Parts: sequence; C-alpha cells; structure tokens
Amino acid sequence: MRMSVNKHLTELLKELHLPVFREYYQELAKKAAADELSYEEYLFELAQRECELRRVNKVARLVKASKLPLKKTLDTFELNRLPLKIRRQVKVLAEGGFADRRENILAFGKPGSGKTHLLCGICHALARQGRKVYFGTCDLMVQGLLRAKEELVLDKLLKKLGKFDVLMIDDFGYVKQNREEMEVLFTLLAYRYERGSVLITSNLPFSKWEVIFKDPMTTAAAIDRLVHHSVILELNVPSYRAEQARKRKKQGQ
Repeated sequence: MRMSVNKHLTELLKELHLPVFREYYQELAKKAAADELSYEEYLFELAQRECELRRVNKVARLVKASKLPLKKTLDTFELNRLPLKIRRQVKVLAEGGFADRRENILAFGKPGSGKTHLLCGICHALARQGRKVYFGTCDLMVQGLLRAKEELVLDKLLKKLGKFDVLMIDDFGYVKQNREEMEVLFTLLAYRYERGSVLITSNLPFSKWEVIFKDPMTTAAAIDRLVHHSVILELNVPSYRAEQARKRKKQGQ
C-alpha cells in the first residue's frame, strides 16, 4: 500500500512540476520523523528547497536571455581601480533602485577604462534580483532596428525591447552610422524614455555626440531624454588592458 502511495504521489508531484518535492520528500520525511519535526516544519523545508531551485533556474534563464558576457560581473571587476565616490555609487546602483525609478546610467571614459565590464556587472546583479536585462552593442542593436523598420515590424521590436527593465547599449557611437541608422537609434531612445532604464557606455563626451545623430536638434533631444533621469559615471582611470599588457611584459622579462 505504501509503495502504491509513493508511486502515485511521485506522479502527482511530477504533474504539479515540483521536482524538489519529488526528489526529497521521502528523505526529508525520515529526517522529520527522527528530529520530531511538525508537519508544518517538514512542509516548510520542502517548500524552501523548491523555491530556491526555482530562483536559481530563473536567474539562469534571465542571464541567458540578457545576452550579457558571462564573465563580466562585479566579482571579476577590480573596483579598487576606481575612485571612492564611484565605488560607493556602484554599490548603490547594484541594489537596483535606479531601475525601479527608470533612471539611466551613462558611463564615459577612454577605451580600456572598464566601462563595459562595470555596467555589465551591475546588469548581472540586477538579473540575480530577478530583473529583466538586455545587452547589445550599439552597432548590432542599430542593425536589428533597421532590419525591423525595413520589414515593417519596428513597433513590434520596440515593444519587445520595452519589456526589459534595463537595456544596455555598449560602445555608443563607436561605429559611425548613416542618418537612417541613427534615426532608428533615436526612435529607440525616445520609446524607452521614462518607460525603462537605459545603460550606455561611450568613449565620446556629449560635446561630440553630433557625429552620432548628425544634426544639433536631434543630438540635443537625445541627450535631454537620457540625462533627464540619469546617473553619470566618469571613468577617468588608466586603461585596464594597457596595465595588464605591461604586467605581462614585465613578468616575461
């Protein structure tokens, strides 16, 4: 009779999509009997394990969907390279309150200063909190928007991107685009305005953004939308890649 109950219970737990319950209910039942746990305590431990697995799986799905570089986390970023003020800002930003307020983060600095790694690290922290994040280089994102426009599905793509809490655009303005391509980029920024956070890395200061958007009015409008609710990080630090290259050269001597 007991074997029959266990068999049917296993089938029911499978139907209910409770894999941890199915795997551990018998083991924990023996432990509960030995430790004289109440029914509620036994059920609580099973439910706790089930929820933990679901949280882990959810984070894995969010990270995969985000397209984030897997190794660019805050754990692998040398925060001590940054000024104390920025380190404190990063700690607060990683808590995710800016995403709730739909604020943007704009990171500026020379190549190799760590802009991409830092913002990716913040995005990884947000994904671990269960937030939806999407990463893409400016060039690839613009090409995707342009294809969508040509196929008359730009609105559909904008709505899809709008479902992400945070949209990270890497290397903003790194590759010069033509006017049509920049128009779809502006359309994306205008659509995201006060709908969701935008994270941008750029080697170009605002004073040079006219080379991106091709005319003063569009440039001013784009900057206005991004800066209205934003945190600006100026990474005026030496190139990390250059530092590492010098270290390797020194070690090889």
